[in-house]
Amino acid sequence: MILQTKFHGELELEEKEIYVFESGIPGFLGEKQFCLLALDDTPFFVLQSTETKELAFIVTDPFEVFPDYELKLTDEVISSLQIETELEVFTFVILTIQDPFNETTANLQAPIIINSSKKTGKQFIMNASEYRTKHKLFEPSAEQGGNDARFDQKTK
Repeated sequence: MILQTKFHGELELEEKEIYVFESGIPGFLGEKQFCLLALDDTPFFVLQSTETKELAFIVTDPFEVFPDYELKLTDEVISSLQIETELEVFTFVILTIQDPFNETTANLQAPIIINSSKKTGKQFIMNASEYRTKHKLFEPSAEQGGNDARFDQKTK
């Protein structure tokens, strides 16, 4: 299938590269199919709708940025995504890109869970958690004049 994307232009996509979100994503319940596209030379990906060119979320692996991040999937999520083993699970968080970029935040309260083998996905909202929808990716550091990035620490 030929796909028009927000950040990558026109791409050819195979069916096996599509993830089905049976319940959509909150705020976009009609959007059921997405693909993951890498953003070259970054720790970021694009979760791109296959139906709406302009609907694309910048996402990243929360465990790379927030090493103490904890996630316990409910039985409902495991069942709905048909998860059989932990190895099938990809976890991403949606970023809110800011200008300047060092003000960018991650939604740790509602990660995107993907079953890589069954090609299913869901946004899992953790209502009773300490996580918020806006955790800063970049923390000030005295050593580097207040501009230390969690990503820089992990990718150097």
